[in-house]
Amino acid sequence: MKNPRIAVLLSGSGRTLQNFLDRIVAAAMPGRVVDVIASHSRAFGLERARRAGLPHAVIDPRAGGPPGAFRERLHGRLRDQGVDLVLLAGYLVRFPMSPEWAGRVMNIHPALLPGVGGQGFYGLRVHEAVLASGAAESGCTVHFVDDHYDHGPIILQRRVPVHPDDTPESLAARVFAEELAAYPEAVRLFAEGRLRLVGDRVVIVPAPPLEPET
Repeated sequence: MKNPRIAVLLSGSGRTLQNFLDRIVAAAMPGRVVDVIASHSRAFGLERARRAGLPHAVIDPRAGGPPGAFRERLHGRLRDQGVDLVLLAGYLVRFPMSPEWAGRVMNIHPALLPGVGGQGFYGLRVHEAVLASGAAESGCTVHFVDDHYDHGPIILQRRVPVHPDDTPESLAARVFAEELAAYPEAVRLFAEGRLRLVGDRVVIVPAPPLEPET
């Protein structure tokens, strides 16, 4: 799958979406963003999608309806757009998983899982908790999504030191710089068919050797 059709799900500013778009234009990330879905209408990521001329929609889990209505609205939209890979980018809603999407939904978390994570741990709350723990390092984790917040097989992690004078804001900035590289790298591995789910872990298959020049 050299050029996967990507849906980006978000709840906030859309900085990660913008990173994807910039890297795709620069040929530094494979794939094509074919849809942007926000959990509420105030998400600035929707404006980024508009500026880029991308299809976009609001699918609010609080909109009500019969049991399973949110799942059906969301999954139906993804199917209609022919999505191959779903990327959660600051999406503050639990993605309703099903076997259909196993191994095709990724999330990035701004800490080293399985440490600081779970429902309610997002944004500066994560970095405040890392600093309160006295940890010597932090980082980011890209993982496949399962039925639990910030859980599921880990694809890759990138690490940063925690400095004695760090604030939640300074640590967040250092971690986000690593997120900008880590998430596109995970997408590249997916597009190259190099990610294998083995039980509850991910195995990264080595890249094939380069063909010798003739």
